[in-house]
Amino acid sequence: LRNGDAMNAHRPMQIGELAERTGLSIRTLRHYDEIGLLRPSARSDGGFRLYTADDESRLLLIRRMKPLGYSLEQMGELLAVVDGLDADPADRALSARLGDIRDEARTRRDDLRRKLAAADEFVAQLEAR
Repeated sequence: LRNGDAMNAHRPMQIGELAERTGLSIRTLRHYDEIGLLRPSARSDGGFRLYTADDESRLLLIRRMKPLGYSLEQMGELLAVVDGLDADPADRALSARLGDIRDEARTRRDDLRRKLAAADEFVAQLEAR
């Protein structure tokens, strides 16, 4: 952490700061709020959305799912599983579902690697001309 960041780590962020920190647009964050994917932890007296470090972590998890082609519905399902396991870590059904999601993520990642390798070959062919 940079000097001063430690003091601000627990300070709520407004939507613009969260957007800047995560590389997502304010429009995307508002959309996630509207569909219930990522609700702000609080609102200011003036009605501004306020986000916590936990909200930022949750948003980064969502952002990491995007390149793997997960739908917003699938992202919501994963978050529900994670929330359920946070509430009850011994829930066998949720643990099994998380395992299934993990396996699917690995499959999607491997597919993305194959596509990247094909793209690299294509670029190399173009550069050779």
